[in-house]
Amino acid sequence: LLGWIVSVDDLENIIGGHVWLGSICILGGIWHILTKPFAWVRRALVWSGEAYLSYSLCALSIFGFIACCFVWFNNTAYPNELYEPTRPEASQALTFIVRDQRLGANVGGAQGPTGLGKYLMCSPTREVLFGGETMCFWDLRAPWLEPLRGPNGSLNFVGGAEINAVNYVSHRSLLATSHFVLGFFLFVGHLWHAGRARAAVAGFEKRIDRDFEPVLSHDYS
Repeated sequence: LLGWIVSVDDLENIIGGHVWLGSICILGGIWHILTKPFAWVRRALVWSGEAYLSYSLCALSIFGFIACCFVWFNNTAYPNELYEPTRPEASQALTFIVRDQRLGANVGGAQGPTGLGKYLMCSPTREVLFGGETMCFWDLRAPWLEPLRGPNGSLNFVGGAEINAVNYVSHRSLLATSHFVLGFFLFVGHLWHAGRARAAVAGFEKRIDRDFEPVLSHDYS
């Protein structure tokens, strides 16, 4: 299901999907305002503030992981011009050569739309690398981009293990990683608060005894 969602490749479906899901959320909200939970739902779930918090954290965690996949793999919602090419896109030059050779293209020459130059690119250190079919990003010179060309020692979208692969942190990498990390900690928070909510219902969570906690037991009235 996630692969089917992330593979969307046109704005019509992206906008339509937001309208569709937004309509479902609005109708679902109206439904829950006008109705009561089923009996099995009342028995299965915990009904407390901390339980509601845990449910919300779980939902945000799921959305964070989905957004991470969207950022990393999708170049329609997150276009290359703003977030740089996706990792699969930037590492498929050799795949493109094999594909075009099987289709009968002459990739040995340097001229024409299927020439060898189609598959080459110039890296930040001005070396020639495979990966040029979908990448013209290194030719860009912009004030927001130049500071990112330093030796950050992090993953970028060129691939390999030399300087051309480790000296650049792409916006796509930063955005995907931040969503994954935040989604992970939101999931940990969900487990923490869900456990506390369950323990409180079962009688294991006694809270702080106000008789022995001066701040909580003090009468400010």
